[in-house]
Amino acid sequence: MIIKNNPYCRAVIGFWVAFLLFWGFGSFSPLLAQAKEEPADVQSITPYLKQFQQKITEFRLDNGLKFIILENRDAPVISFVTYADVGGADEPDGKTGVAHFLEHLAFKGTKTIGTSDYLSEKKVLDRLEAIDKELQAAKKAGKSAEVAKLTEEFQKTKAESEKFVQRNEYGQIVETQGGVGLNATTSSDATSYFYSFPSNKLELWMSLESERFLEPVFQREFYKEKDVILEERRMRTDNSPLGLLIEAFLDQAYTVHPYKRPVIGYDRDIRNLEPSDIQNFFDKFYPASNLTIAIAGDVDPEQVKQLAKVYFGRFPAKPKPPQVTVVEPNQTKTKEITLKLASQPWYLEGYHRPALNHPDHAVYEVIATLMSEGRTSRLYKALVEDKQLALAAQGFNGFPGDKYPNLLLFYALSAPNVSLEEVAQGLNLELERLKNEPVSEQELERVKNQLRAALLRGLDSNMGMARSLIEYEVKTGDWRNLFAQLDAYNAVTAADIQRVAKETFTPENRTIGRILPK
Repeated sequence: MIIKNNPYCRAVIGFWVAFLLFWGFGSFSPLLAQAKEEPADVQSITPYLKQFQQKITEFRLDNGLKFIILENRDAPVISFVTYADVGGADEPDGKTGVAHFLEHLAFKGTKTIGTSDYLSEKKVLDRLEAIDKELQAAKKAGKSAEVAKLTEEFQKTKAESEKFVQRNEYGQIVETQGGVGLNATTSSDATSYFYSFPSNKLELWMSLESERFLEPVFQREFYKEKDVILEERRMRTDNSPLGLLIEAFLDQAYTVHPYKRPVIGYDRDIRNLEPSDIQNFFDKFYPASNLTIAIAGDVDPEQVKQLAKVYFGRFPAKPKPPQVTVVEPNQTKTKEITLKLASQPWYLEGYHRPALNHPDHAVYEVIATLMSEGRTSRLYKALVEDKQLALAAQGFNGFPGDKYPNLLLFYALSAPNVSLEEVAQGLNLELERLKNEPVSEQELERVKNQLRAALLRGLDSNMGMARSLIEYEVKTGDWRNLFAQLDAYNAVTAADIQRVAKETFTPENRTIGRILPK
């Protein structure tokens, strides 16, 4: 993101952080050298792409779990990604935040990791959960004396349960064995778990990761983690003007599709979640058939296959859970939401667009890059440099996810003494220009080069390779579509841009969000 050097820079960076939180190759030398120096055309990098793809092996276990392996012997390191095809969009009504909550609890251990005595711990955890149910019922009934008694009993039992906990034992095992980058992310579309190990720790990873999703214990530190997540929500949303705007904006932009809901969950839903909700969600959405694993690095594909059968072959075979079937109705008029808060003035404008697998996806990528990527982008030049209407102007394609029809979003921080209406007019002049004036061949080629280079830069590490391959595999049905994007970018014409712009940038397809200072 490009911003001017001025006192508002921190606010701009804050928006970007809030925006991302809301939702959020060992070098293959010849190919990456071209990407970092000067963007290459598709023909010149095709031989390297073919070599790259020849290093990829894939197989599926009998229980449905898919593996993608990229052999890269540059360094004795392996990166691992476990991708669950489930995110915030899959949550039941009234249970928002459950996917993210599960991700947190997946680090708490298993029946053998994270506990000193699971059988004894289990008895205390069951008692703790039962007390909590009684406590919530007493609160609803307004029985203050009983609430006081049960609260004391709850705290005492909670303290007893914590005596069995071997805190962060899973992470300590990974760290002491040379693992790095242990983390996970939950989005509207998916949940990913990932880290890297020295190449001689392949079997250890197989053991740890398979056990983590074969025998998880979601009761362990459940209530402690609930407090952590509620504090996350307060920080990201309730105490953040930008977080409040993004949540209200999505709720306005969507009427029925679950993209309208925050991934972290609504406060009331988080508070009402119980361990059984996490377990039920896991049982439904974490069968082997809904998991995909990518492994990239110094690895023997045949060894991976044999170990996968031993460790992950233990997972029972179950059908893949159903996908979201709710279809958002076509918008028929401009929607608006304005918040008056103690904040800098912000302007958001979003337009509905189709999902990642739509034939026009590459056109939307070109439009988004043309409008808002870097100092050469149209929005930066028009709103920030030339007219000085904004201190920052940026866009985001595929918000809040891209598995289903989503939003192409533009946002701006207005300059001092400039109204948000002036910013909106400046933005809309650029959108009208996109509809009515063909993009020059020179500008179009520059944008295509930016997109090609960005795609290739995403493959500049083992982890980058693993995450890119797995996302295209799950969302489009084939990891090869990642490389097909290069051809798709190349095929976009100025006429395509005008056609899609005219279809998309209409008042009836638009949602507007504003923050006005109090």
